[in-house]
Amino acid sequence: MRYTTIGTNSAARKVSVLSLGAMRFGTTTDEATSFAILDRYAAAGGNFIDTSNNYLFFVNGTQGGESEALLGRWRASRGAGDEIVIATKVGARPVAPSSDFATPREGLSRAAIREASERSRERLGVARIDLYYAHIPDQTGVPLDEQVAAFGELVADGAVGLLGLSNHWAWQVERARSLAAAAGRARADVLQYHHTYLRMRTDIPDLRFSRDGEIGVADGPVLSYVRAEPGMTLVAYSPLLNGAYTRSEKKLDRAYDHPGTRARLQALDRVAREAGATANQVVLAWLIGGELSIVPLIGASSVAQLDESLAAVDLELSAEQRQLLDAAN
Repeated sequence: MRYTTIGTNSAARKVSVLSLGAMRFGTTTDEATSFAILDRYAAAGGNFIDTSNNYLFFVNGTQGGESEALLGRWRASRGAGDEIVIATKVGARPVAPSSDFATPREGLSRAAIREASERSRERLGVARIDLYYAHIPDQTGVPLDEQVAAFGELVADGAVGLLGLSNHWAWQVERARSLAAAAGRARADVLQYHHTYLRMRTDIPDLRFSRDGEIGVADGPVLSYVRAEPGMTLVAYSPLLNGAYTRSEKKLDRAYDHPGTRARLQALDRVAREAGATANQVVLAWLIGGELSIVPLIGASSVAQLDESLAAVDLELSAEQRQLLDAAN
């Protein structure tokens, strides 16, 4: 395994260059399989696990928390300690049990953040959350300065190590970090967005990822911000598009229905053949080895799927291969 550093304060952590997503653990991925995947990931040197307090509410009509609770049981049964870095999130948990995405969410008030952090720590069985994200922008009218103050208090109290922002507009990231700096509070140094090799259209209003679609544009606002700000890390979720790169029955989202997609898929196929690797592995290697600090967040429903992704850590793309991939439009 290879490692990188996230964070710029005293809580900065050394984490594996592949993060493991636990979203479906404890619901659609049963406990035995989840434990096997976690065991294999840890045995390979992986130590950066991602979850949220609302995972996975829509499966069984709950408020979420199943994933955090499973990770807590796995940690306890394996005697895992501070060597495992766990990231979780707040802000998108439904206010009542529901399977409906339209159900109101908890939001990011000071009270909601503090209460949610306590419940997450209980489920995870930890005294401190290593990395705590605002999952989505607040939808309840809480001023941004209140949100920044609440997260900063958790860091000052020792309940949270590092802060992150997920699925926010670039201007919100900049404003939140500026407010934190002006108040002498901890800033969010980690961003989490949907990001992959293919580029996403941003001209369709009802796209599933329209909120963060701006990151799918080359040199878009979020990527430009990460490039400009020292110490920033981007955690890229859904980098393998739920299997669409390698499985013919998986269709690409219409967000990728544009001429550039064909050119990039052709370049991806060529590099994969040259490298003797799968398209998934090339995508992960491309993300890991680029100029920006990007940690792909992978999912796995079996140990075999995880092993395919783990092999990408040792895949070194040549300068010529990377140039071919970058130049395809």
